[in-house]
Amino acid sequence: MPAVGIHLIAAPPPGAARKGLVGAVVTALAAALLALTPATEAEAAPVLLSQGKQATASSQEHYGTPAAGAVDGDPGTRWSSAASDPQWLSVDLGAPAALDRVELSWEAAYAKTYRIEVSGNGTDWSTAYSTTTGAGGTETVDVSGTARFVRMLGTARATGYGYSLWEFKVFGSADGGTGPTIPGGGDLGPNVHVFDPSTPGIQAKLDQVFSEQESAQFGSGRHAFFFKPGTYDNINAQIGFYTQIAGLGLKPDDTTFNGDVTVDAGWFNGNATQNFWRSAENLALKPVSGTNRWAVSQAASFRRMHVKGDLSLAPDGYGWASGGYIADSKIDGQVGPYSQQQWYTRDSTIGGWTNGVWNMTFSGVEGAPANSFPEPRYTTLDTTPTSREKPFLYMDGNEFKVFAPAKRTNARGTSWADGTPQGTSIPLSKFYVVKPGATAATINAALEQGLNLLFTPGIYHVDRTIDVKRADTVVLGLGLATIIPDNGVTAMKVADVDGVKLAGFLIDAGPVNSPTLLEIGGQGASADHAANPTTVQDVYVRVGGAGPGKATTSILVNSDDVIIDHTWVWRADHGEGVGWETNRADYGLRVNGDDVLATGLFVEHFNKYDVEWYGERGKTIFYQNEKAYDAPSQAAIQNGATKGYAAYRVDDSVNVHEGWGMGSYSNYNVDPTIRQDHGFKAPVKPGVRFHSLLVVSLGGNGHYDHVINDTGSPTSGTSTVPSTVVSYP
Repeated sequence: MPAVGIHLIAAPPPGAARKGLVGAVVTALAAALLALTPATEAEAAPVLLSQGKQATASSQEHYGTPAAGAVDGDPGTRWSSAASDPQWLSVDLGAPAALDRVELSWEAAYAKTYRIEVSGNGTDWSTAYSTTTGAGGTETVDVSGTARFVRMLGTARATGYGYSLWEFKVFGSADGGTGPTIPGGGDLGPNVHVFDPSTPGIQAKLDQVFSEQESAQFGSGRHAFFFKPGTYDNINAQIGFYTQIAGLGLKPDDTTFNGDVTVDAGWFNGNATQNFWRSAENLALKPVSGTNRWAVSQAASFRRMHVKGDLSLAPDGYGWASGGYIADSKIDGQVGPYSQQQWYTRDSTIGGWTNGVWNMTFSGVEGAPANSFPEPRYTTLDTTPTSREKPFLYMDGNEFKVFAPAKRTNARGTSWADGTPQGTSIPLSKFYVVKPGATAATINAALEQGLNLLFTPGIYHVDRTIDVKRADTVVLGLGLATIIPDNGVTAMKVADVDGVKLAGFLIDAGPVNSPTLLEIGGQGASADHAANPTTVQDVYVRVGGAGPGKATTSILVNSDDVIIDHTWVWRADHGEGVGWETNRADYGLRVNGDDVLATGLFVEHFNKYDVEWYGERGKTIFYQNEKAYDAPSQAAIQNGATKGYAAYRVDDSVNVHEGWGMGSYSNYNVDPTIRQDHGFKAPVKPGVRFHSLLVVSLGGNGHYDHVINDTGSPTSGTSTVPSTVVSYP
């Protein structure tokens, strides 16, 4: 975990009573050694490289003894592990360094057998020192070579406790012969607009950007509005395309609007089905009329919000809207979907929910309606199995930091309602602040140096893959920052490591076909990440629309335990560069990893399978899909003897899989005679289960013969009435 964090108050750890004795012995020994050491000529000494750097560990005894406690320079804090073998503590020096020595200051619980290991990438380790006769106390071991990561790997404990280090110090030369260092931090660029309550012209700036972005569905503008903690009066923030609005407090109530954050659909004649790519986060609202309007469809998240009133999810005039997402939010009053076709709400608190059209799904929501699918169309889970909220920018005094919330298990309600949120605070100095014009080479050099990435609002062409290799790396986009791969490369790959956090950006396919656009874990990935999963949150993929684009597979997940928390993976059905072969994209999401969880999964219009799942024990809570509008004929989608490719397919090899609140819709408007055998396909096994499934023909443009496999009534006519299956098998 990063060395700078929100520290939790915990009971004294086992062994804490030994601190005074051990500390006194160490101090006396150090004083004696100093007295006996002869003076030497002044020379350039190796420097302490590890203090304040990012430290991780195989385990920790409890909240009071994190990995960061061993590299913070405080002899009164420590890291301690679980009482089992083996265990490790690792420090990321931030860049390759020429190593000189390692000093270990053990608490009474020390290692008898351990190794000092070094690595250039945090994955492949070599031994720099080993012993089977560790003596505890303070040990200094000489090491040599160049490395960025250094760890203590304990394989045999000297006591019945775990491993416990007051300090773990790495000394050496910081340059490592690698050239200039890329600085962290810095300003956030011209399209990040930061306000405090005394800033003049706030409403005028909001209105100006909205006038530019209201209908700029495929434009190049990108903006983020951030409001420092305080109270803002008479605000009506209308949010257009590629616009993010957020508070800069640690909790939503730190930043209060006496006013609204509004999305409506006047630009599209009252139809909200194309209100995409925007977000509202970390604000408290007191709506002027008592009701805030957030009429959106895909790729428009409403996170960590507190609405002190009602919330309407429909446009003025109740025109259509087509799906959205709420998480970690509190709505004191009623939520009114009205004309919304589908919606997913996670880990929140609401005063009530008034209706549902096709698919309203809830997990971990206090105040949610009871499960009643298909009438009313509510699918309700009491808790969310695993969740971790999206990282966000905030201000600690006058300093920008990024807060990475902690993982929750079986969550219900918001993460922030009861006291200080749990998680890790990372200073901006540990981020490479990426600005338009940055090259993939520089971005990768920053990652190799140990920096996280903060993409400022803009469009980024990359001529090589962005490689995220280090555990716990944060890649956070502001203002829907957009990455476009050139020359058919994969835009981003994540190694099979713990705890990477991807959030808040859009990947837009380039005109040369990419085999994949986002990969999580390499082929054959098999490491267990259950304790610290990688998360993909508000990360969107687009193929076509802004121009020609092609990709065989949009997102490929090979790692285990990944959480996909709100994504829209979209092969465009309108805009520029759109056509059955023009923006060819066969597969939306493919999952090979085990124990992968998707919460809020939107995947649409792919030429073949929209979702394919090969990993075991996968779970999806809420799925929204439309089949490709532009299929030219029945033959174009024929899948052997099967009519059409399923919207969601679980491979026959899978033994355990479960899904809740899942819908697929047909709108074959080029050839309305097309028929799909089914929307969903899965092996018939006791461990493969689905709840609350539906398929629907939009106005009779194509039809489904079944809902899942050979089960479920066919759609028929032009009445747009879903065919449903409550439980399968």
